[in-house]
Amino acid sequence: MSRFLPTSAKEVEALGWDYIDVILFSGDAYIDHPSFGIAVIGRLLEAEGYRVAIVPQPNWRDDLRDFKKLGAPRLFFGVSAGSMDSMVNHYTAAKRLRHDDAYTPGGVAGFRPDYAIVTYSKILKQLYPHTPVIIGGIEASLRRLTHYDYWSDGLKPSVLVESGADLLMYGMGDRSIVEVAKALKNGYNAKLLRKLPQVAFVEGEEYVARLPKESTIMMASYEECCRNKRAFGENFTKMEVESNRMVQSKTIVEPTGDKYVVINPPYEQMTTEQLDHSFDLPYTRLPHPRYKDKPIPAYEMIKHSVNIHRGCFGGCAFCTISAHQGKFVTSRSERSILAEVEKVKQLPDFKGYLSDVGGPSADMYRLGGKNTELCARCVRPSCLTPRVCPNLNRDLEPLMALYRKVREVKGIKKAFIGSGIRYDIPDDGGRYMREVIVNHTSGRLKVAPEHTEPHVLKIMRKPLFEEFEKLYGFFRKVCREEGLKYQLIPYFISSHPGCTEEDMKKLSTKVRSLGLLTDQVQDLTPTPMTLSSVMFYTGEDPYTGRKVYVANSYEEKCQQKSYFFRGKKVENRTKRSNFGQKKKR
Repeated sequence: MSRFLPTSAKEVEALGWDYIDVILFSGDAYIDHPSFGIAVIGRLLEAEGYRVAIVPQPNWRDDLRDFKKLGAPRLFFGVSAGSMDSMVNHYTAAKRLRHDDAYTPGGVAGFRPDYAIVTYSKILKQLYPHTPVIIGGIEASLRRLTHYDYWSDGLKPSVLVESGADLLMYGMGDRSIVEVAKALKNGYNAKLLRKLPQVAFVEGEEYVARLPKESTIMMASYEECCRNKRAFGENFTKMEVESNRMVQSKTIVEPTGDKYVVINPPYEQMTTEQLDHSFDLPYTRLPHPRYKDKPIPAYEMIKHSVNIHRGCFGGCAFCTISAHQGKFVTSRSERSILAEVEKVKQLPDFKGYLSDVGGPSADMYRLGGKNTELCARCVRPSCLTPRVCPNLNRDLEPLMALYRKVREVKGIKKAFIGSGIRYDIPDDGGRYMREVIVNHTSGRLKVAPEHTEPHVLKIMRKPLFEEFEKLYGFFRKVCREEGLKYQLIPYFISSHPGCTEEDMKKLSTKVRSLGLLTDQVQDLTPTPMTLSSVMFYTGEDPYTGRKVYVANSYEEKCQQKSYFFRGKKVENRTKRSNFGQKKKR
């Protein structure tokens, strides 16, 4: 029987430990499951022989006893805001404080601070100035350079600068965390740490002067970005291009004050074996017993699901998946996936229904470039738009074969596809989609056209709406033939750069003419390190310099969203004084 990683001094004492190698702080509750990053990092370190403890959702308001209770670790503190950026977690697109938190027991809000990475790191550096603080997770990853912060409506410097952390691991940290621990095994070794891939750190002018010019990109400084929006946009394009390289990415340097933020190139794409290792670790797959009978909504949603791959080559302008997980898809082996299905079966409340066998996009399993030499020369952010890459392997048969093997596992009554599906991946004859509709749909199939108007979809990096209409026609045809009373649920976004109120009116008319519901909608929240956030802030496309319309006032955003709810009472609150300003906690 697997045990949990310790979270208290009492649990550490019960293990007979007289020291801890690494202490991980997280803005989420501790759920020992491969869908939650802090559990993965902890288990990876444990597999290498390190003693690891986790401090979930520490109280930063009181006497800081949560930060003191385990003392200082032998190697380092690891800090993550959790599975979401803390500001996205806290506030709606209208910058209103959320009343719930899916990653907290009971779904209660208020158990993590705004800008959690900065808050946690500063406290740890104050209490333990000589112990290294390593930051990671999605909040650190997407804020590693100068970024637009929607909630303060301005640019912020790298989170490294604001937090005072010693090192930042960006992207998925499966390989980074093990190498960082090795580099710190015999004490802090700055020289060794700065040689590692996929990390960022702050250095001085002398260090930067020694970097080879042919493999280094010097960005506009934070101060220049604050003065010149176009400089900020150009910084983003350089960063995105380097992030989309399969090989030979360059070192990125961004001046900030009298220091320099240095970002080393990433690791090469993970292999199936490496990804399997992360998922095969001895997780309990349960929330820590400290939460007793308080349900954690995020866990309840995924506890009977299985993730089959990482990465996404869709390249949507508003999405953080490719920026954090990478553009290139790495898929798990059938062995590893089926072994996890067997583990899910052992959960006491499992009734035979897998809620999802999917990933960032359900139908990208084992897809990628046929000729990787061509991929190595390509920096396109999307393999699907503005047109499907002719080098893309589109063979969905391995995925359908996997579905069949999952269905054949004894005790599995139904395996649903709860992840979204990219309907612009060519599906010869509709074989894959028919398979999903007939055998893997719970009654509602989710897809994300996001909009209907061509110029908005182009800016979003999404396929034309006609592609969705073809899918909808095929969906209805299959349902008629099979006698299924299923629904197709489309997702849409309002207030995206390039979208006007007239565009929303057209969207509303087109969607309702098809008889579709528009209850799965969201107003754009510009998140750091996305093309959408850059356009929202600068008012132009950073690649072309062309002006882009932006609905950035409370009234405009409310009005655009209202087209999703024709015939319903539209929210039109008068308390708007804090829109465009940071909420006070």
